[in-house]
Amino acid sequence: MSTPLEQHNIEIHQNRENWGRKPGLRAVYERFYREIAARIRRNIEGRIVELGSGLGNIKTVIPDCITTDIFPNPWIERVEDAYQLSFEDGCVSNLILFDVWHHLQFPGSALKEFRRVLAPGGRIIVFDPAMGLIGRIVFGGFHHEPLGLNQPIAWEAPSGSSSKEFRYYAAQGSASRIFTKPEFKLRLAGWRIAELTYFSGLAYVATGGFRGPQLVPGMVLEWLTPLDSVLSKIPWIASRMLVVLEAV
Repeated sequence: MSTPLEQHNIEIHQNRENWGRKPGLRAVYERFYREIAARIRRNIEGRIVELGSGLGNIKTVIPDCITTDIFPNPWIERVEDAYQLSFEDGCVSNLILFDVWHHLQFPGSALKEFRRVLAPGGRIIVFDPAMGLIGRIVFGGFHHEPLGLNQPIAWEAPSGSSSKEFRYYAAQGSASRIFTKPEFKLRLAGWRIAELTYFSGLAYVATGGFRGPQLVPGMVLEWLTPLDSVLSKIPWIASRMLVVLEAV
């Protein structure tokens, strides 16, 4: 999927309106943020940075996280481009990408830049759609972005190109393909997958996400949380995945 980059900011403002109206969605996202927070390495010197922060809500759980995005908004602390970060070499201890990985049209080029800013022993924490049964049905059938499971992945940006020329890109199956398929093992040779954890995301689905109506009453939504924990032990049905990358 490739559309004008401004679409990204349009969706942020649409999501902001819906966020305020959906307490169930906010509760589910808080649980996702806590999963990310549990993977942060606090014994490494450096900044905690989120790329593509959107609404900047991660600060409710990780208040010292620096929120960034490619568009300036009042709730964003820094404007940053994943391919040309303004951070100094080795100054970032933890780099968080929540629903951002599948927007990286050239993941290899982005990883080079991530390596540059990461401190020794630092981490990249990716939280993205997973292509289990629930993920394929929900994201494939009810989300406006494509899965992109069969489209080629361009690992590196064309020589001489500028990220300012890139358009809005989305392929929701990108993380599942890159972090689990053998053909990408060599591409990730400079990285170690320290953790790969799956989540059923059933409670998230029941909220209707940002765009759809909530599918169940709030009380039922609360009951889905323990069920989520059980179903998350079954990777092939997952709708979400968390990946921890460390440079080697």
